[in-house]
Amino acid sequence: MALNNTYDARLQQETAVGAGVQILLLALLGSAIGMGPVGWLTGLVFAFATWAVLSRAVHRSRLRSFGPANRVTLGRSILVGGVTALVADSFQSAPPVTLLVALTAVALLLDGVDGKVARRTGTSSALGARFDMEVDAFLILVLSVYVSTQLGPWVLLIGGMRYAFVAAARLAPWLTAPLPPSFARKTVAAVQGVCLLVAGAELLPRPVNLAIVLLALGSLVWSFGRDVAWLWRNARIPVVVPAEPSQLLELAAR
Repeated sequence: MALNNTYDARLQQETAVGAGVQILLLALLGSAIGMGPVGWLTGLVFAFATWAVLSRAVHRSRLRSFGPANRVTLGRSILVGGVTALVADSFQSAPPVTLLVALTAVALLLDGVDGKVARRTGTSSALGARFDMEVDAFLILVLSVYVSTQLGPWVLLIGGMRYAFVAAARLAPWLTAPLPPSFARKTVAAVQGVCLLVAGAELLPRPVNLAIVLLALGSLVWSFGRDVAWLWRNARIPVVVPAEPSQLLELAAR
C-alpha cells in the first residue's frame, strides 16, 4: 500500500508540474502581447481543469510511472492551453496570428510523437491513448472557434462533431463499441487541424480558405458517417426466440 501511495504521489507531482508550466506559458504570453483578462481567465481555467481531470485519471489508472509518452502529450496540452488563451483573447483584441500559428503548428507536429514514443518504450496505456485523443479533440474545437469568426459559425461543426458523438453515445450505447483500426480515420483526424491552421493563418484568399475548411468538414462527416454505419451494422441486438409450447407448459408448472 505504501509503495502504491509513493507511485501515486510521484504521478500527482508530474501533473502539478504540468499545471505550473502552463501558468508560466500564460505569463510569457501575457507579457509578450499584453493579454487581457478574458485570455488570462480562460488559460487559468484550462490549466486547472486539465490538472484536476488528469490527476483523477492518473489516480484511477494506478500507473507506476507517468511515462515519456504522457510527458509529450502533457507538453502538447500546455501548448493547447496557450492557443486557447490566445483565441479567447482574440475576442477582445487583434490576435497575434504568428504566435497563435506557431503554437498550433508545434502542437500538431508533436501529435504523432507521443504514440511513437509509447510504442518504442513499451509504455502504451489506455490513459495515454485517451489523454492524446482528448488533447487532439480540444485543439480542433478551439481552432474551429477561431476560424468560425472568419468564415462563419458553421465551422463549429468540425470542433463539435466529436463531442456530439460522445453525447449521442449516452443515449445510444451501441455507439460506444470499439471500432476497427482505420488509417483513413487517422488521416481525416489529422487533416482537420492542418486545414484549420491554414485557414486561421489567413495567408490565402478567403475563397481558398473556405474551400479548404469545407473539404475538411466533408471528410469529417464522411468519416463519422462511415463509423456510425459500421457500429449500427455490428450492433448486437438481442433476438427473442419464441418458446415451444412444451416449454411454456413446463414454465407454467413451475
